[in-house]
Amino acid sequence: MGRQIGGTLVIVDVGPVAHGGHCVARADGVVIFVRHALPGERVRIEVTDRKKTYWLADAVEILTPSPDRVEAPCRFAGLCGGCDFQHVSAEGQLSLKTTVLREQLTRLGGLSESDVAGFEVEALPGGLLDWRTRVQYAVTRDGRPGLRMHHSHDIVHIDECVIADPKIRATDTLDRTWPGSSHVGVVAGDNGEVSVYTQRGRQKRGIVKSGPKTVVESLPPHQFHIDADAFWQVHPAAAGILAATVTGMLGPLPGETAWDLYAGAGLFTVALAEAIGDHGAVVAVESDPRCRAEENLAKVPGASVMTSTVQSAIDRLPKPDVVVMDPPRSGAGKELVAAIAAARPRSVVYVACDPAALARDLREFAGLGYRLADLASFDAFPMTHHFETVAQFDRVS
Repeated sequence: MGRQIGGTLVIVDVGPVAHGGHCVARADGVVIFVRHALPGERVRIEVTDRKKTYWLADAVEILTPSPDRVEAPCRFAGLCGGCDFQHVSAEGQLSLKTTVLREQLTRLGGLSESDVAGFEVEALPGGLLDWRTRVQYAVTRDGRPGLRMHHSHDIVHIDECVIADPKIRATDTLDRTWPGSSHVGVVAGDNGEVSVYTQRGRQKRGIVKSGPKTVVESLPPHQFHIDADAFWQVHPAAAGILAATVTGMLGPLPGETAWDLYAGAGLFTVALAEAIGDHGAVVAVESDPRCRAEENLAKVPGASVMTSTVQSAIDRLPKPDVVVMDPPRSGAGKELVAAIAAARPRSVVYVACDPAALARDLREFAGLGYRLADLASFDAFPMTHHFETVAQFDRVS
C-alpha cells in the first residue's frame, strides 16, 4: 500500500461492501469508505472528506479489477449521486446487497450467521435499466434541472437518466428550465400516461404542469388514483410482488381483523381485504392526503381508513389478528414496536426499504416475544444500494 502523505491520493486494497453503497478499505489504520470500488480490488482513491474516525473517498483508478466490474452504461456515473452500482454486473449487485442484508441483521439485529445464511436479495423482472417510473430532479437557481451529487447539494446537469422509464426520458423535462422551482418530478403511471410536476421546496405540494393531475396505478383488478407527487413503489413489478409476499406470509383468514400501518394508497389493504372477506375488517392508517386512501378504498368490502399519523391512531384501533406496516426509511422505532406487540397480533409483516432500520426493529420485536418467522428481499432499485425487505414476525406462545 502506498500513500501520498498529507495529500488526497491513496492506493488501497478494497474490503467488504458496507451499507450505503460504499466498500471498506484501510490506510495506516484509518477506515475509509470508498465509492465506485468492489471487494477484492486494488484501487487508487481520492479522499473527499476526513471525519474524526473515518475518511470518505472515490475510486479514481482501478489497478486490479473485480470479475464483477463492468463498464457503466451511464456516462454520468461517478458524478451523479443517484446510482451506486453502475459499475457492477447484475449478479454482483445482488451479491453485494445480500451481503449488506445479512451483515445488518447480524450486527444490528442480533441474529446468528446460521440464522441469515439462507437470506438472499432476489432480482425483479425487467433488468437494470428503464425501470424507474418516478424521477425527481433538483433545480438550480437559474432553473436548470439535474440530479444531486452524492451527499451534496451540488447538482449535475444531465440530458438523460438511463434507469428511468423510457416514457419519462421521452419528455422534454431535462431540456427546459423551471424557474422558481426547487424540484421537478416526472411520473409514468400504469396506464401509460405521464405527469410532470414542480415543487417550491420538498415539503410543498406538487403543482402538475403537464399530464393528468392524478396518476393511475394498479393491483389488478383494482386501480388506485393518487396525486402525482404521492408515494408509490418506483419499480413497476414491486407493488404486485410485495403485495403477494405480504399476504402469503400473513396468511390472513376470513373474518380476521388487520391493521395496515403507513398504508399509502391502500395497496396492502386491498390485498388483505380480498383474503379476509366481508366479515372481517382491514383498517388502513395513512396521514398523507396525496395518497387518496379514502377514495381508493371506498368500495373495498371490509376496508376502512383512519386519516391520521400511525402514532396518533394506534390506541384507537380495534384489536388486530394480523398487522402489516411499511414505515419510512427511519423504521418503526421502539415505541411503535412496543405498541404493536402490546396489541398481541398473531403475526406482523414489516416492509422495509432500509435493512438497518429493519434490523434495529427486529431486535425490539424479539425482546417483546416475537420471532422472525420468514424473510424475503427484492432488488426493487437496481443500480443503487437500496432494496426492499419483507419480514414476518410471529408471536411466541
